[in-house]
Amino acid sequence: MVCVAGMRGKQTVRDMVLSMVVIGAVVGVTYIFIPRDDTKDPIKRVDYSIELVTAQRAAPYPVVAPEGLPKAWKPTSVTYNRSDSNAWHLGFLDPKREYVAVEQSTAPFKKYVGRVTHHAEDTGRTRQVNGESWQIWEGPKYDALVRAGKGATTVVTGTAPLDRLAEMAAALKVKTPKPVGAA
Repeated sequence: MVCVAGMRGKQTVRDMVLSMVVIGAVVGVTYIFIPRDDTKDPIKRVDYSIELVTAQRAAPYPVVAPEGLPKAWKPTSVTYNRSDSNAWHLGFLDPKREYVAVEQSTAPFKKYVGRVTHHAEDTGRTRQVNGESWQIWEGPKYDALVRAGKGATTVVTGTAPLDRLAEMAAALKVKTPKPVGAA
């Protein structure tokens, strides 16, 4: 009986090795012969037009979105959450693939800004963008331009440099949504 048990153990290992060789061959053939485009950008451009209209109709403040940015700016994420203090979020990659987000909310100012900027802090400096004064916040992860008013706090934040954040802030416009049924 000892011989039979020893023989079974050798067959099990041999069978396992053969199975791994077959699986490896199938994976290799699949990898070689299945077409793919490694140059294609895995980050998809999102269309935020429907969410923008929804937010503009539902929010108790003037919701902003950029107009006139070059096509190299890629919108990547969008949300509007009425139950989270009417939070509007619009995320982009700038032309150098740095992250820039537009955030708006009716949440308490300091708590909200700290949350969306990942704990950035007010530098005490300001920057004029289109005749409006924006506070400059800096943090370990994101920097930000912050403006309170009109019923909500607006934050332009991300990993992009301050000039890119200002470019986004300059592009922000309030558009009144068309009434339902209007052409």
